[in-house]
Amino acid sequence: MFSEDGTLNRAALREKVFAGEADRKVLESILHPLIRQEVTRQLAQVSGSYAVVVVPLLVETGGYASLCQRVLVVDCREQTQIARSMRRSQLSEFQVRAIMAVQASRAQRLAAADDVVVNEGTIDELNAQIDRLHQSYLSVQQPTPL
Repeated sequence: MFSEDGTLNRAALREKVFAGEADRKVLESILHPLIRQEVTRQLAQVSGSYAVVVVPLLVETGGYASLCQRVLVVDCREQTQIARSMRRSQLSEFQVRAIMAVQASRAQRLAAADDVVVNEGTIDELNAQIDRLHQSYLSVQQPTPL
């Protein structure tokens, strides 16, 4: 799964992992515990009012409920998601849809959300949503440690 220069060959890994559920499950069983361990380590070092933990497969993996007080979903229409993924990763629409098919649906992500940021408009509109959410998070009363 590595290129000649030693870097991860993302295309080869993607093809293998999304070709069959067994390979994807093996990779997830290796990566997700390590990722959760690193998230826990980094959260222990947070000194701000709050922290944002970015977990692309939060709904699918679970295991973060004890680390998070709220779930924020950044949402957009499916067509927007497909177009952005194609542009970012140089994938075909077929490849993007195949990846999306094994992930939580938009409805499942939205059902898990405490907060939603809609990422369909301008950067100014997005920033305004983020600013409002930031103020909301700052106002949340933090629990007293036992």
